[in-house]
Amino acid sequence: MKKWLIGMLALCVTFVALGCGGAEKEARLADLDFTVMDETTVPEELRELIEERKGSAFKLTYSDSQFLYLVVGYGEQPTGGYSIQINDLYLTESSIYLDADLLGPKMGEAIAEKPSYPWIVIKMEYRQEKVVFDT
Repeated sequence: MKKWLIGMLALCVTFVALGCGGAEKEARLADLDFTVMDETTVPEELRELIEERKGSAFKLTYSDSQFLYLVVGYGEQPTGGYSIQINDLYLTESSIYLDADLLGPKMGEAIAEKPSYPWIVIKMEYRQEKVVFDT
């Protein structure tokens, strides 16, 4: 009985160690072309989804028959003046990786003193791979 218990414990420790080791990112196959959508050109159904979620940070994908839309929202911010920077968008064997950052107001910039809800919509060719948001 003790040998069985020790064996199971060792097996569990092995799985935990492997799972916590931090998986390496897959190799980049290609950079992906994209367009940052203007608020006025976002499809109405997607715009409604964004409106529902904008109060909190969110990430979502949306697709139609031709395009895939990647959306990142950073929730309520205390003032205006925030922007979002796309650092990278690329394809691996099984995934699309999007790396984006929220940038705060620039020093000395005149900003609105009311809350803002920064979000960005990336439009790209329709693809079926899963999307990994690195934000």
